[in-house]
Order: sequence, then structure tokens, then C-alpha cells
Amino acid sequence: MENKHEVIYFAYIDKNPVKEFIAGLDINQQTKIFRLFRLIANYGINSIPQHTRKITNTPLWEIRILGNDNIRIIYIITKKQNILILHGFIKKTRKTEMKEIQNAIRRLKEWSRAIDIDK
Repeated sequence: MENKHEVIYFAYIDKNPVKEFIAGLDINQQTKIFRLFRLIANYGINSIPQHTRKITNTPLWEIRILGNDNIRIIYIITKKQNILILHGFIKKTRKTEMKEIQNAIRRLKEWSRAIDIDK
């Protein structure tokens, strides 16, 4: 059995943009997201291969909530094998917009700096 992963949200001291994004969705969309997070936490990221995709030329991955919702959750797997959720958005174009990827990369850099400070 694969190792379990803890799902961690990127957050600032006073804000949690990923949780705020999810809270702004309707209850059915939230249920889909939290069901996938629960599967990841209990069985590992490989338990949802049909919902994950590597974002080319980045260290990032995305969880895809498919169908009419078309929601994307961008994440990385940390050195401790946790899932760090960096960004969430509703995909409106065929290809993931660069601004969404850049937002996640910016948050990843901020998180990495904070981790270095904590050492």
C-alpha cells in the first residue's frame, strides 16, 4: 500500500487563499474537491491518477475536477511526501493560463523561503 499524504494548504499569516477559493464554490463542487483530498490523505496521490496531470516545464501538478465544473487545484509533493495545495481556480480556456501557473509558482517560492527561515 502506498504511503498516505497529508494535504496542506498554502497560507499567509492572515489569509488562506486556497481555502477561500474552495469556500466560494458551491457545495457540490466543494464535495468533489474534499472527496479527492480524502482519497489522497487515505490512499496517496496515486489513488486518483485520472484526476492528476503534470504541468509541463514546472515542478507543479494539478488536480482536475472534470465535467461542467472544470476546477483546477495546483499542488506539489513536498520532500516529506505531503501534498502542498498552492492555488485553485476555475479553468476557462483549453490550456491552463500562464497567470494561474505563475501565481502557484510565486506561492511555492514564498513557501520555500518560509521553510528555509524555519530551519
